Amino acid sequence: MLQDLTLGALDNQYRHRLPEEGDKVICVRGGSIMVARDKRDALTLPTVEQVLAWSGEWDHWHEETLRYIFTLQDEHYFLWMGEAGESGEEAFAYEPARTLRQITSKHVCFAAMTAFHLFCWYRDNRFCGRCGTETVHDEKERMMRCPHCGNMIFPRISPAVIIAVTDGDRLILIKYAGRAYANYGLVAGFIEIGETAEEAVAREVMEEVGLKVKNIRYYKSQPWGIAGNLSLGYFCDLDGDDTIHLDEEELSLAEWHRRDAMPCEDDGISLTREMVRVFCEGNEPK
Repeated sequence: MLQDLTLGALDNQYRHRLPEEGDKVICVRGGSIMVARDKRDALTLPTVEQVLAWSGEWDHWHEETLRYIFTLQDEHYFLWMGEAGESGEEAFAYEPARTLRQITSKHVCFAAMTAFHLFCWYRDNRFCGRCGTETVHDEKERMMRCPHCGNMIFPRISPAVIIAVTDGDRLILIKYAGRAYANYGLVAGFIEIGETAEEAVAREVMEEVGLKVKNIRYYKSQPWGIAGNLSLGYFCDLDGDDTIHLDEEELSLAEWHRRDAMPCEDDGISLTREMVRVFCEGNEPK
């Protein structure tokens, strides 16, 4: 999957670190991130010196402008908290964050998605939701603190379930309705308040395809920073009638597909596609 990196681990502990030459910078504009692509479609992120040159902030930047976020594969990453503007180099351009998922530069994709998650959290918590006072960053950990009422605001992570509904050698694949992403996927949804993950599995399957399930078993999890999620993967078995009753507001299609005739392959990125591959190989948890 996207976060299964072989050349180093993510160190996401918050630190007061100043940028150095060559450190990477994530520049966000709306839902887009600045990257460059080469002829092999490999992605590159701009460096500190490039962004400072484009923005004209050589002598004016401060820690609130370039905020350290994490270290990945021994490279330090920073968020540009303002508007970096257009790049001064033709190769760099803003691309929609959701289109960056690709395996050629897996570590860049993971860094960009995780940084995008943090950028949205910083952007949305500039003021206290309790009293409206402007927040300040905590000195020791990644937390925004209200200096007036003491409210502590930590990064929000939304738990969701991805569900492989199986019936012997068959697996349900779905396509979403009204979304730009038109590829095959698995039944999925967010966990509701007061609900266990296993209860969310049963509810989402019933809501989206109208089926009962049993033998719900956990497989693996994956952070998905573009949507601020922690996705929990589950396999489960059909319990009873296999007739699909499609939720047409949520889905455009839901079909049973046999293990030896699956219309999609593992993309090396998403938990969904890995679960499909595991099922095709007959290695799903029993």
